[in-house]
Amino acid sequence: MANSEGYISYIINPKSGASSNKRLVSCLQDYFNSIGRETRVSFTESLSHACELANQAAVDYQCTLVAAAGGDGTIREVIHGLEGSDKPLLIIPCGTENLLANELGFDLRPQTLILAYEAGQTRPLDLGVVNGKCFTSICGFGFDGDVINRLHQWRTGHINHLDYFWPIWRSFWEYRFPPMRVTLDGEEFFSGRGLVFVGNISRYAIGLQICKHAQYGDGKLDLCIYSCRNQARLLRHAAMTVAKLHTKSRDVLYKQGTAITVEPLEETIYCQIDGDPGPTGSASIQLIPKAIRVLVPPGAKPAGIRTRLMRMIG
Repeated sequence: MANSEGYISYIINPKSGASSNKRLVSCLQDYFNSIGRETRVSFTESLSHACELANQAAVDYQCTLVAAAGGDGTIREVIHGLEGSDKPLLIIPCGTENLLANELGFDLRPQTLILAYEAGQTRPLDLGVVNGKCFTSICGFGFDGDVINRLHQWRTGHINHLDYFWPIWRSFWEYRFPPMRVTLDGEEFFSGRGLVFVGNISRYAIGLQICKHAQYGDGKLDLCIYSCRNQARLLRHAAMTVAKLHTKSRDVLYKQGTAITVEPLEETIYCQIDGDPGPTGSASIQLIPKAIRVLVPPGAKPAGIRTRLMRMIG
């Protein structure tokens, strides 16, 4: 049973996700009320505000648990604010992809959250840092970053899965695969045209296992590089990734480490960090091992492609 002393800091992004996901927020609040747990609800006004609220909870000895409701960006900033604290975090997935929550084994059922709270089972979570900006799940350089850059130029509010179609379509036909240099733990690892992914979790959008060996608390980052210079090769890489065979390809490099740099060699290369735009110049990526503790459902496993597709179509 989770610690029943003190209060729960309940941090909510009111703009995150679809209304169906937000049902989790009220259901969990009702549960806390039913067992007599004090909750102090705060609504975020921005990503930086989410970090600030979490930092306030981290230093308040009366707070014994932080529950955060939002998408991957909100969760990332809450974790940033809790970094180094002994306060456990309960994630309530309310975003479009919910990459980290899916990796931890959460679904969209209130009972899963309640079981995680009651069991009190925690796991350490590493945190990546790109040029001073944190990420919990994955960052991508190249085609992936170009898609996210286009998406955020056009977005006007909450993002759904259909919003990705046009940016992906435009990037597919217009992306030129500029070259880049990648170093891993101080040694050059790759130089050329390609796609670069640095992961703290094993599954990406719709459950693709790009960084298939990544574990969120193992003290390492997984680096996956697809050598790629045209659309035909991109399609081949995509098919191999869906089939979970990409790491066997001679055009794919895969290794683990703790310090990575990515440098553009000719022109701007866009980067995405947990689905948000990242730096466009050289990027220095570091790891903060075991930054916080997260509550996880007992016996839960990461959601796969089939489960995530079913959620997308309702």
